[in-house]
Formats: sequence, C-alpha cells, structure tokens
Amino acid sequence: MTTTTTNHHLSPAFPGRAPWGTANKLRAWQQGAMEKYVQEQPRDFLAVATPGAGKTTFALTLASWLLHHHVVQQVTVVAPTEHLKKQWAEAAARIGIKLDPEYSAGPLGREYHGVAVTYAGVGVRPMLHRNRSEQRKTLVILDEIHHAGDSRSWGEACLEAFEPATRRLCLTGTPFRSDTNPIPFVTYEEGNDGIRRSSADYTYGYGNALADGVVRPVIFLSYSGNMRWRTKAGDELEARLGEPMTKDAVSQAWRTALDPRGEWMPNVLRAADRRLTEVRKSIPDAGALVIASDQESARAYAKLIREITGEGATLVLSDDSGASQRIDDFSASDARWMVAVRMVSEGVDVPRLAVGVYATTISTPLFFAQAVGRFVRSRRRGETASVFLPTVPNLLTFANEMEVERDHVLDKPKKEGEEDPYAEEDKLLAEAERQQDEDTGSDDQLSFEALESDAVFDRVLYNNAEFGMQAHAGSEEEQDYLGIPGLLEPEQVELLLQKRQARQIAHSRKRPDAEADLLELPAERRPVVTHKELLELRKQLNTLVGAYVHQSGKPHGVIHTELRRVCGGPPSAEATAGQLNERIKKVREWATRMK
Repeated sequence: MTTTTTNHHLSPAFPGRAPWGTANKLRAWQQGAMEKYVQEQPRDFLAVATPGAGKTTFALTLASWLLHHHVVQQVTVVAPTEHLKKQWAEAAARIGIKLDPEYSAGPLGREYHGVAVTYAGVGVRPMLHRNRSEQRKTLVILDEIHHAGDSRSWGEACLEAFEPATRRLCLTGTPFRSDTNPIPFVTYEEGNDGIRRSSADYTYGYGNALADGVVRPVIFLSYSGNMRWRTKAGDELEARLGEPMTKDAVSQAWRTALDPRGEWMPNVLRAADRRLTEVRKSIPDAGALVIASDQESARAYAKLIREITGEGATLVLSDDSGASQRIDDFSASDARWMVAVRMVSEGVDVPRLAVGVYATTISTPLFFAQAVGRFVRSRRRGETASVFLPTVPNLLTFANEMEVERDHVLDKPKKEGEEDPYAEEDKLLAEAERQQDEDTGSDDQLSFEALESDAVFDRVLYNNAEFGMQAHAGSEEEQDYLGIPGLLEPEQVELLLQKRQARQIAHSRKRPDAEADLLELPAERRPVVTHKELLELRKQLNTLVGAYVHQSGKPHGVIHTELRRVCGGPPSAEATAGQLNERIKKVREWATRMK
C-alpha cells in the first residue's frame, strides 16, 4: 500500500487533492477546524462538535490531507460500536480511503489504507495496535473519545496502543463524561478555581450549528400523569409525574410511566405517531425512534406500535447478529418506526429520523445529549425535530440546556451552599454507561410493581421557553400542538407555539370552571417565561421554605403542602411563575408573623 493510491482515488473537493483553500465542499466550521490544524500541526487535536454537525467529514478530510502530504502512512479509526465501525469504513470508502472494518490480527491487505476497530477490540489486543502504530506513521481517529474513559482498562489500552502514533485526532459530540477518569490524549487545563477541565482545540456547539442551519431545532413535548405502584414492602403509592418527591419515588414513578402495560406509553406513542403523520406531510420519508431501557420493553413497545398504527416497527436489539443491517435497511427505507435499546443512541446516522420517544430511565446529560443527537441532523432548511419526554425535572432541565457546552472536569469542586443541579445525576453516569444493551437492571428494578398510569399532555419546551397548558391525551388542545407543520424556520416555530398557547388560553377562559380541563393550571396564570426564570423562582421558594423550616420546626414537605392548600395550584415542579410568586409572598408573610 502506498499513499499514491490514496491520491488517485481522492475527490478534487478534498484538500488532500486540491490546493489548500480551493476545497468548497466543507462547512464553515469544518474549514475553520482544518485551517487551525494545518497551521498548528499538533500531534493531538480535540474537536468537540455537536451531533449532526459533520465530525466524520471533518476527520476524513483531515486524514486525506495528512496522507496526501505524507505526514502519515495509515489510518486507524476507533469507534464505540460495531455498527459505527462499519459506518466509518463506508464513509471513508466514498472518498477513496479504504479501511478494513473486519480487521482482527495479522498483516493488513495491500489495498487498505488502515483499519476501523472498536474500543472493546483495542482493549482486548492493545499490543497488536501498538505494533501497527510503531511500524508505520499512523493517524488515529478516536471517535466519541469519552468512551476511552469508560473503564480503567479501556483507557489504559488506548494509551498503550496509540502512544507511539504520529498523529491523534479526538472527536466528541456531547458533554463530556462526569466521572473523574482522565481521558487519554485529552489536554486538561487548570482554571482560576483550581479545577482542571478538558481543553478542546476546536468547539462547534449546538447553538452555533442551529444558527448556521446545520442542525434542526428541537421541539420537546412533555407528558405528565398520575402513577400508581406497589413497593417491595407491599405499600401502594401514588404520585403525579414531575412533582417533588424522593429520588426513589421519582425513579419508581418514571418506571411506572414507561411500563408498556399502563396507559402512559400507549398514549404517548399515539401522540408521537400523530406527530409523525403531520411531519411526513412535508418530509415524506420522516421516521421515528423509540429509545427503550431494555430488550423486554423494546419488544413490548414494538407490539404497541403495531396495535396503534397497523404497521410493524423495526426492532433493533444488541444480541441480534443482524442489528447493523436492520439499522441500514431502516435508514434506506421510508418505514415509519424503529425501536431500539442503547445502540442507536450514539453516533448512528439515520438522517431521516425526525420524531423521538425518550422511553428510558437513563438520566445523565451525556446520554440525553447523545439520544437527542439522533434527531437533529438537518438535510434541508426548515426541518424540525420532535422529542417526546416524561415530565421528569432533570430531563426538562437538559432539554432547556441544549446549548450548554460542558467540559470534562477532572477535579470535583467542593460545593458550598447551593448544590450542583447535575451532581446527583452525575453519580449515575458510570453505572448507566456500564450497562449492556440487554441489561434490565439490578435488584432495584425488581423492588416495585407498576400498577397503573395515565398520560396528560403537559407542555412544549422550545428555545429555552415553555408553552402550553395541561390537556388530556387525545384532546383538541393536545392535537393543536401535535399538528405544528414539520417544515418551518426556527422563528416560525416559536410564533406558532405562541399562537397555539394564546388560542388554548382563550378557549379555556370561555369555559366555566366546572368544565375546565385541569383546574390546577388556570390559563390566566400560565405566562410564557424562560426556563431559567422558573428555576430561579423555584430556587427562591425552596430557600425561603428552608429558612421557615428552622423557624417553625415543620418539615419541608408539610410547608410545601400547606402552601399548595392556601395558594392553590400544582406541585412546585409544575407551577407557573405566578403561582410560585404567590407562594413566595405567602411564606414571607408567615415568617414575618413569627418574628
């Protein structure tokens, strides 16, 4: 194998073949990252780009350039999954770089320019890849580099295998992992607070990509409802999804919602299918994906989809030898639905996916960003993505912080005062990422029995604002939001949501109280406020309640319940700005009386 073979096959659109600056096929961010790399010629380069932005194109363009200029003689791509490994090989082949995705050992065929392997494969035989890196000048592309920190053994294997590499390109598309395992070949810099954080050489976030029209805007449709379950001790509990409760209760209410035998999942799947039908009026091949917690649930959801739609869903399970082919077949078809566990949550490229149902209890910012990333790849202007969520506070926070860029933190700060809102979920990251696709959980998964659930349309989250009032599943009010056209400019989406909400409020005002859909959410007190403003109001209320706890000697829960009784309205997590302000005023009044 020689690099002249590479030159022969390369398209003139790639800088490796054309004089630098004449290539016109790159997006602005890809061109900018290339220019920075060519100018600095670093051994290690970390590019952070939002899912759907085109990291693969950038990396292969760079590989082409390095091969053409004889900086390297071969390429090794390391990907998280078998499917992604093959996807990289196919993308590279389209520009004349031949990677062997089936490589396991021994000499490489002369027709290949390198190999595509998985992190697990490197973990099994690090010395094999070290020898290859030592024998020839090698570019290593580490896709979704945070996986190299999944376990100490994988990180050590990557260090062992690729320490001799001539060049290393690290890629990631999501907030970095939340544990403190150092990620190989990533530079960490200490800030003024003494905390070491990962330092990217080039960053292209979701906000930038959205402004450039590279990714779709995402409409999040949140569903609440009443959940009833039985604990391991035999107690029957009931709670409304989204209301303040203990960590265990949140987990059990959430899992009750996702139980396919209840009413929550069938109602949400019906709503998502109606949304898909609307989107397909303007995007005829639009597809939908349910991301499930485990294989048993995935099979049950696929059965529900057949009952609801009359059409079968593509089922993708990790232990199915044809899983990659099923994904490819779905991508190339115009079938409506696919159901999968974890393997479709990261990196898998199915550009026609436009509707998603987040039906998993994994609640880390890393996984959420990767999951939503499956729906944001833009093919033409005006496409929107719609993701259906349970009303779980952490998920709503992640949905409203799509544009927040997070670096990998090596040193956890010592918290004083207010808790880090990510702290509790960060603890779950390592466990969530260790789970295999077929994992149905530990004993905790058996510690309760789901008894009953219903679904209530809660709100729409878009562009850091919340719209809509609660409405029953199947109602005209719900359909009003599900029927938003699938091809709109971002500002048109917001304008339509405002009009839908105004119409819903006007309709609610015409009805007498006795006929109101859900009395706990009066339309008059549902102004559109930003998520940040709501968070600040909740924080202020909780601080005042905390102070009143010490003053009165009553528990937090008792005070919150009393505030709801006196002021009316739902739990704090679902209260409007007006309702929160009334409670703040009332608890201050109580505190003043006691002085």
